[in-house]
Amino acid sequence: MRATKEYRLKVTEEAQKIVDQLTLEQKVSLMSGSIVDLNKVTQEQIMEMMGGMLSDDNHYNMTPYPAGGLEEHNVPPMLFVDGPRGVVCGTGKSTCFPVSMARGATFSPELEEKVGNCIGREVRAFGGNLFAGVCINLPYNPGWGRSQETYGEETYQVGKMGAALVKGVQDEDVMACVKHYAFNDMENARFKCSVTCDQRTEQEVYLPHFKDCIDAGAASVMSAYNRYNGVQCGHHKYLLSQVLKKEWDFDGFVMSDFCWGVLDTVEAANGGQDMEMMWTQYFGERLVKAVQDGFVPEERINDAALRIVRTILAFDKDHKEYDMSVVGCPEHIAVAKEVAEKAITLIKNDGVLPLKREETKKLALIGKLANTAIIGDHGSSWVRPPYVVTPEDGLKKANAECEVIFDDGSDLERAKKLAAESDAVVFVVGYNYDDEGEFISGDQASNYTGAMGGDRKRSLGLHEDEIKLLQEVGPVNEKSAAVLVGGNMIMMTEWYDKVNAVIMAYYPGMEGGTALAEIIYGDVNPSGKLPYVVPYSEDDLPHVDWEATDQYYEYYHGYTRLEKNGVKPLVPYGFGLSYTTFDITDPKAVVDGDELKVTVNVKNTGAIDGDEVVQVYVGFENSAVDRPVKQLRGFRRVSLKAGEEKEVEITTPLEKLKWYDPVYREWKLEKMEYPVYVGSSAAEEDLVKTAVTIS
Repeated sequence: MRATKEYRLKVTEEAQKIVDQLTLEQKVSLMSGSIVDLNKVTQEQIMEMMGGMLSDDNHYNMTPYPAGGLEEHNVPPMLFVDGPRGVVCGTGKSTCFPVSMARGATFSPELEEKVGNCIGREVRAFGGNLFAGVCINLPYNPGWGRSQETYGEETYQVGKMGAALVKGVQDEDVMACVKHYAFNDMENARFKCSVTCDQRTEQEVYLPHFKDCIDAGAASVMSAYNRYNGVQCGHHKYLLSQVLKKEWDFDGFVMSDFCWGVLDTVEAANGGQDMEMMWTQYFGERLVKAVQDGFVPEERINDAALRIVRTILAFDKDHKEYDMSVVGCPEHIAVAKEVAEKAITLIKNDGVLPLKREETKKLALIGKLANTAIIGDHGSSWVRPPYVVTPEDGLKKANAECEVIFDDGSDLERAKKLAAESDAVVFVVGYNYDDEGEFISGDQASNYTGAMGGDRKRSLGLHEDEIKLLQEVGPVNEKSAAVLVGGNMIMMTEWYDKVNAVIMAYYPGMEGGTALAEIIYGDVNPSGKLPYVVPYSEDDLPHVDWEATDQYYEYYHGYTRLEKNGVKPLVPYGFGLSYTTFDITDPKAVVDGDELKVTVNVKNTGAIDGDEVVQVYVGFENSAVDRPVKQLRGFRRVSLKAGEEKEVEITTPLEKLKWYDPVYREWKLEKMEYPVYVGSSAAEEDLVKTAVTIS
């Protein structure tokens, strides 16, 4: 209930009475993180504090970070907890879920809402009241180092999944903070780069998923480090005041990204920034003086204070309470395992999988990642769970009669010999926290976790030694499967035909090894779908200079770019294989009020139970303006027993079919016939077609 704007606005009168009693200094005190006042400490003390975050017993966000709060007026502080793959507080306790990109591969908002419930409970158990793990930035290019923290390349899907996380977290009386608003899709250059694009690209591609989360009731928004059209996002009056607060009618508060998200007192305050995190530097005494000197109107301070007090009161009054028994509890770990099972995506299978236990007595497990805890980035999203099941752990447990022999793959001749002597081979290759993730350069007090992270500047493919490993050792055994680990698309062209099966595991969380082994042996039927396209060539994707000070975003990226250019991908968007087969037939599409309603028959035509993700794409070939060939505009995960058939209905608001007219600054719904495609991926051969006319 607290997730709704209607509920929170009922607290306005109470919050206003409190704000009316406050001095200017008290109101401004609500608007900053209270870890430390940087104006009162030395640079050496700051460096010492940042360096201390490298230790496990004093890491980043070890406990919730406070901001504001006025005890004398019964206003609790905002208590910040980071994410998004779980609660980053504590050590050896929190549930580590698969990363958001993996959760995007489930195409299940219902499951993501359950993840939000679990995370919300753990936030409360650690003493927090805000979860800043709803990361919904859209990768312009999959090389973005923090891609793993978002759900995919398609704004519609990202919006649906982000909104589900908002609802789940806020159902537990925890404020959800949506980040990083906006255009934060480059890591190495995030502190200096200015993104530019035309207004249709802004409105149709990079902002809709943020609005979806606001419409779902998000309590808070975090502004981004980067600039947009030359203006710091944390100061951006157009983004923060015009679009977010006025056009979208956002009732919550905006906080800056940490430490370097506010760079000017007056610009930030007048631009619409409500809270400087995680410490006081440009707000505090500087902001008080800016108001006294007439540079910032006190009405702006009053608005920020009201937003903060109202939101905190709405979530903290008679809130749900949980103790530490819920942190890393069996119920939450079971959800993490379920997500991994439904996320892991089977991309290729030439009759190899599932492996039969009775025929697999000796398994070669090759690759340096096969016996490591592959849970993702070591930046601000680093969750420290009580344990992690590695691929080796999972495969050994899944088949006690099988001898699993690990080899790191560094000696190709040794690996070939092992592969030849084994009944099957599983390669585990890809990335870790040094290859991709959050990055802070030496200019920003060194990377506070010790990991390299950053964007994938070298290539979007595997490391050279892993490519060579798959090329030379893959063909040795006819039962060979490559398991890919990473936060976004990995190029496969150079070795795709050298192995018989390919699995995308993403960063699958603390139970990832268990889920992977279950899928390899067929205990779980794979059902994940790629939330991105895999091209034959990196040249088919938009070019990004990862060290740029200025980067232009074109209208097209990902699968819509390939389709517009008539380029066939290696693996289409939304693709994922199963151990059973499905028929999708008899599509129908009608306009029902302000919604597009699509129905289709789905039948499991195979011998085992399984899940299919039914996807609806709407075409724009009849448009009078330049638009994508088609776009995802609906999806639903369906469970079917062997031989079972269901009619599936998928609805989407007609709002999602509109285009943005920059001349009149308004959204327009074209009166025309819209092709409607329904199927199991974006590929033409996986879709059945109907049409609907909007008149």
